[in-house]
Amino acid sequence: MAQIDTLPPLREVIRQHELMAKKSLGQNFLLDLNLTAKIARAGGSLEGVNVIEIGPGPGGLTRALLASGAKHVVAVERDERCLAALAEIAAHYPGRLTVHAGDALEADWPDLIRVLEGPIRIAANLPYNIATPLLIGWLKTEPWPPWFDAMILMFQKEVAERIVATEADDAYGRLGVLAGWRTQAQIVFDVPPSAFVPPPKVTSSVVHLRPRPEPTPCTPSALERVTQAAFGQRRKMLRQSLKSLGGDLSTALEAAGLRPDMRAEEVPVESFVVLANMLAK
Repeated sequence: MAQIDTLPPLREVIRQHELMAKKSLGQNFLLDLNLTAKIARAGGSLEGVNVIEIGPGPGGLTRALLASGAKHVVAVERDERCLAALAEIAAHYPGRLTVHAGDALEADWPDLIRVLEGPIRIAANLPYNIATPLLIGWLKTEPWPPWFDAMILMFQKEVAERIVATEADDAYGRLGVLAGWRTQAQIVFDVPPSAFVPPPKVTSSVVHLRPRPEPTPCTPSALERVTQAAFGQRRKMLRQSLKSLGGDLSTALEAAGLRPDMRAEEVPVESFVVLANMLAK
């Protein structure tokens, strides 16, 4: 296995800094640097690209991003135990790694990125317990197009399938509508449990999300309101599940090209957007 840099192997870094993964932080460390390099390159060339990374841990993906040519990496890490290991990477790549000690769910993204010049990408092996809330926050970014040009994110496979799902898929739901409205999302490859320490009980998947430059205008809150009502009672027909939203439902359904007896999982993303706009009036 070829080394991507001259820093110590990750197992050695973890042992030296006593970095046992914490379940409470949703941590599962990726130790295969060839695999982290594959994740780093999944969104295309990193030359001249700035990267926001969440939960770098001992820095496996961080090292891969920098070794693959990322212009600058801003890593947000809540676990103070990992900061010394990340400082060693920063010293190895002078001026190219900034570590922000804090909770990604509370991060002020405009403030973190204001010093970066050039395109910005988000890349992360997301801590499982905050992965979905983080993604939803980024998908609801205003104004749109957003401040990032792509997201390369690792999720539990079940979550990844919900993100990329359309009305043709069993996993289709609120997350698929929100992601499908504003991005083109695809699963790039799966990662087996054996690649992690400790190994999770499930397979993971790397998802590539590319922002759509001009999605149909709609407020995220209006879309969430409609999808929550529809998928909250997914076995019911739309005329029943959406009744609680008020407004002229029959006109809204007609404008969206939908029958009142259809169910949520049959409704395409674009029709949900039309519904949301009609019912918000």
